[in-house]
Amino acid sequence: MEERFYREQELARLPDFLPAATYNLAHTLLARAGKCLFVPIRSMQYMAVLDADEFIFVDSQNKAWIELAWQHFRPQARSALDERVPFEQVHYLPQATETMKRLPGEFHKALQLLAERNKSDTHATILTLHHKARPEDEPR
Repeated sequence: MEERFYREQELARLPDFLPAATYNLAHTLLARAGKCLFVPIRSMQYMAVLDADEFIFVDSQNKAWIELAWQHFRPQARSALDERVPFEQVHYLPQATETMKRLPGEFHKALQLLAERNKSDTHATILTLHHKARPEDEPR
């Protein structure tokens, strides 16, 4: 299935930092998912779409239009894995400034929920293998 997203003209580009826990969890889930990861942020009625280059955020009312994006993550700028990661917020719609007030916290909660669901989806099944005697193995 292919999804298409569109951007308006860039309204603002702001430096920011993402907490290490959020960055690390997002990239762990993305690595498991493959090229792209969809993260529903139900509390805000938003969808985050993550790939190796950026995280985009779309409102459920405006599904095809990117409201804001987080780009240019620089994890190499940190000296430890538990340090925050610098990135840039890119605003495409006027309401992006207001959205950013809640988005980082709600995004992290959505990632945690997705990680918990993934844990419960991975269950092991033990199979019993029975050795079937070949004719040449049977006693005579």
